[in-house]
Amino acid sequence: MHSSPHTVSDVMTHTVVAVGRHASFKDIVNLMAQWKVSALPVLEGEGRVIGVVSEADLLPKEEFRDSDPDRFTQLQRLSDLAKAGALRAEELMSTPAITVHANALLAEAARIMAQRKVKRLPVINDQGLLEGVVSRGDLLKVFLRSDDDIAEEVNMEILSCLFPTPIEPIHVGVSDGVVTLTGRVRDTSLVPIAARLVRAVEGVVDVECDLVSGGTSAGTR
Repeated sequence: MHSSPHTVSDVMTHTVVAVGRHASFKDIVNLMAQWKVSALPVLEGEGRVIGVVSEADLLPKEEFRDSDPDRFTQLQRLSDLAKAGALRAEELMSTPAITVHANALLAEAARIMAQRKVKRLPVINDQGLLEGVVSRGDLLKVFLRSDDDIAEEVNMEILSCLFPTPIEPIHVGVSDGVVTLTGRVRDTSLVPIAARLVRAVEGVVDVECDLVSGGTSAGTR
């Protein structure tokens, strides 16, 4: 059985392009274009992530090209003005870097991306060393799982534990990631738990429960 990719290490990209703190502005732009990425981790020493340079960090140089710096005195623009004159990664990077650990759950990585409004996260180990990069697209890979894989996991890891002796066999149908459970069970108080656990399976889009006892529906959606 193909189990769910539960952690960042299951979906991250292991081959990562990064720069050192002294990388030049033009080298950074060239690497982004060559590797078709929107951000680069900045490393120090043996690979410790100290910051991230993104396209947003580079754009002020173009934005303020023809502008008079004296016109921009608002505090929120001071950082952009500084980056407009920056030449090296250490001057351009956003620090501290927003990172995620390789053993973090996919939901945690998705939450960080949403809250911090970033598209990619450097993946680090317990020593803070770079192990890979995870992107929004990587997190969506879980929805590429086949319906058969999902059905097998639901059967083997959830239903067989919650309902070891159902009144009749529980049917698991999966269509485009939507799981449908039908059948009769002895303890309908476990139905909401089953629905919650199935919804947590990676690749599941939605759950429809029609597990009943004695002809009384205990459906949950």
